[in-house]
Amino acid sequence: MEKNEIALETAKVEELSDIDILQCAKELLIANGMLKQSEAESFITGARSSKIDSDGSTRRFWRLSQNAHPFCIVAAPAGREVNELAESASAWMIGNHLRKQGVPVPELYGWDKITGILLFEDLGDFRLHDIVEGNKSNQKILDDSVVEYYHSALENLANMQCRGAENFNESWCWDSPRYDSQLMIEKESDYFLRAFWQGLLGKRVEDGVLDELHEIARLAGEAPVNFFLHRDFQSRNIMIKEGAVRFIDFQGGRLGPLGYDLASLLIDPYSMLPPRLQAELVEHYLKTISSHVIIDETEFKKQYMLLAFQRNMQIVGAFSFLYKVRNKAFFIDFIKPSLISLRDRLEDQLFLDYPLIRNMVSRGLKELKTA
Repeated sequence: MEKNEIALETAKVEELSDIDILQCAKELLIANGMLKQSEAESFITGARSSKIDSDGSTRRFWRLSQNAHPFCIVAAPAGREVNELAESASAWMIGNHLRKQGVPVPELYGWDKITGILLFEDLGDFRLHDIVEGNKSNQKILDDSVVEYYHSALENLANMQCRGAENFNESWCWDSPRYDSQLMIEKESDYFLRAFWQGLLGKRVEDGVLDELHEIARLAGEAPVNFFLHRDFQSRNIMIKEGAVRFIDFQGGRLGPLGYDLASLLIDPYSMLPPRLQAELVEHYLKTISSHVIIDETEFKKQYMLLAFQRNMQIVGAFSFLYKVRNKAFFIDFIKPSLISLRDRLEDQLFLDYPLIRNMVSRGLKELKTA
């Protein structure tokens, strides 16, 4: 499929109502042979459809049930803008590709390219994050059963990174086809500056900060980018169904380096894994990925630190934006731990030559409460 097929139509139409979306979902189910006309009629009324939370996404979601059992999930774009429809198209194209490659993503049942409505397998509500939180509240530390879920997630991640890159078509990507230094600057370090430093704290960016951030992005951009990159591989995007891990929210996938998704999972502020466990999981990942591709472990760990820095900047920027601009109070509690993680990362000797950004992060922690 060519790029212009994913861009879709640009005609200005009114935003679909909830009823319109569910009506379209019903027609998709009938067209795909999943339901008979008589069975589908009641899906858009009563208790058979329920709206579900979207976390930080602007997309809208519903759960459809049949005979009191989950049947499928309906996902619809927030509106009818070209990029919103293109994101939906990417979810369909990339999702089907990953399933063919043996990646544990939900089955996709149908997609309407005019409205962007997507139907996929209902994986339930149980996430890796829920397991971590429940275990911490009971024991204060993570037991072996939780660590095993992380091992499984990493093993499936390594497979996704390598198998997902095979025959991957960059025209499926709605945002950008590859993760590179320019993306790091625009959507990670600049995001941090705009949304957190300027937007949340109201501070001015000092001279020289951009030079340091651009240099770090240049170094991080030296990592090979010929692997599949999920780009939001964290514990709330890893579902647990029947004891197995399943991956969701892959529509932002593209080609990129190995270390980024690993960092996304290990420095995830939702779970706040202790440093010792993070180190153990890096070693487990290295053993796993070595069965797929030959890597230099020393060089990989350097790239991992640089990419973890980039991901950390993105996290702080995203949480600040979601809290300040979209008024989603849920995310405010995660800004401080994300900043602490970033501050601690900057203590590594790899970042000793960047005093301005190190000072900025330390100041940000002190001034966050006031802001």
